[in-house]
Formats: sequence, C-alpha cells, structure tokens
Amino acid sequence: MFFNVEIKARCANLDRARAKLREMGARFVGADEQRDTYFVVPRGRLKLRDGPIEKALIFYERPDAAAVKESTVALARLEQTGDLEPLRAALREALGVRIEVRKRREIWFLDNVKIHLDEVAGLGTFIEFEARGESDEDRPRCQRQVDELMAAFGVRPEDLQSRSYADMLAGAKA
Repeated sequence: MFFNVEIKARCANLDRARAKLREMGARFVGADEQRDTYFVVPRGRLKLRDGPIEKALIFYERPDAAAVKESTVALARLEQTGDLEPLRAALREALGVRIEVRKRREIWFLDNVKIHLDEVAGLGTFIEFEARGESDEDRPRCQRQVDELMAAFGVRPEDLQSRSYADMLAGAKA
C-alpha cells in the first residue's frame, strides 16, 4: 500500500500543458486508451483498468474535496498482454458494475510525480498530479511537489475537481 498526494483539475489546453511538461524535462511514457470498470464495493473505489500501457486492479480511498488531497492505494498490476474479460466478468458477477469510464490518457513522470493529461468521454479534458509517497516522512515533500506543479501549470482553485470521473459520469447520468 502507498499513498498519493494528488489533484484533478479541468484543463482547457492540453497542448499548453504538454509543452510545459517538455520544458520541465518530464518523461513521456505514452498515450493509453483506458477502460476503467468500477465495481460496487462497501467503501472506497475498486476499478479494473484495461489499457495497452496500464492494466491493473486498483482499490483506493480518498476524500471528495476540490483541493489537494491524499489517497491510499492498493494496486495489483496485471499482465500487459492478458485478456481481462474473464476477470471483469468474475468481478461483475461477484460485485456488480457501478459504471465504466473511457478515456485517452497521456502518462508523464517528473521524479516520483505521475502526471496525467486526460480526455474523458462525456466529461472533457483534465490534468492530474499524483505525488507518490511510501512513509510519513514523504508527506511534506509530496505536498510541496503538488503545490509547485499547480503554480507552474496555473491550476486555479476553481479548476480543481472533487469527484472521480466515475462519480462525475454517474452524476451526469442521474
């Protein structure tokens, strides 16, 4: 288990964000066409991520706040070439599907900070910063990294999003 200090924010100009990442020397991992299937669970969120770059079963808990927040994450990486349909079907039968989210995600890294440039079907474009930490001693550094990136990218308080993409889509469908 690890934690992230993170934000999700609306981003009107992904090209500008991309240029800033290059200027800062960020490492580009690639663009991933992701399908996240969220399952019904009693607490937190459980999703099966299926994409050419990232395949994982991810459980996480975090507050719903339009601010810098901390999440705890348990992540099980899955085979890059494996078919996830049998696992998705088993989880669907056992837990029920809450919602599916489809997105195009660019994955970048600056040191221990993972940066996503997301185009989410039905929602628009976003940027996420996830500063990963392993121990209590990492918290101040992770907080500082996210604060500095918010300033560098011009993320304003009104751009911050309190909810997950799944929650946003579920709210739009209600």
